[in-house]
Amino acid sequence: MKRFTYATAALALTFTCLATLAQAADKPDPTGTWKWSVTFNNQTREQTLKLKLEGDQLTGAMLGRNNQENAIEDAKYKDGEVSFTVTRERNGQKFSRKFTGKVSGDTIKGTIESERNGEKQSRDWEAKREKA
Repeated sequence: MKRFTYATAALALTFTCLATLAQAADKPDPTGTWKWSVTFNNQTREQTLKLKLEGDQLTGAMLGRNNQENAIEDAKYKDGEVSFTVTRERNGQKFSRKFTGKVSGDTIKGTIESERNGEKQSRDWEAKREKA
């Protein structure tokens, strides 16, 4: 009878572990290199974002001109939602853009908010994760 009890307990523990692993695999993960295109004044530029999630800490950088990395700021990730700010400097002026989005598989869809000449602007963005 003890053998049956131990075998049943071991089987139950195995199923519990497998279920936990399956749930963890289903959670969206923002880690990776993400790309999308933006068109301004009939010029299309590819945007690249690198994200890394370690525990609850989200870090990363956006690549600018000449592949210069700009660290993301105020980065947050919770329940599949990502948000961060990117600040760049051009001609002595700083420009910030706030990104928010939802991670679903290898896609992030969301909005980018910025301010220009005292006027708030918003546009959609959709990034695809690069395959390793």
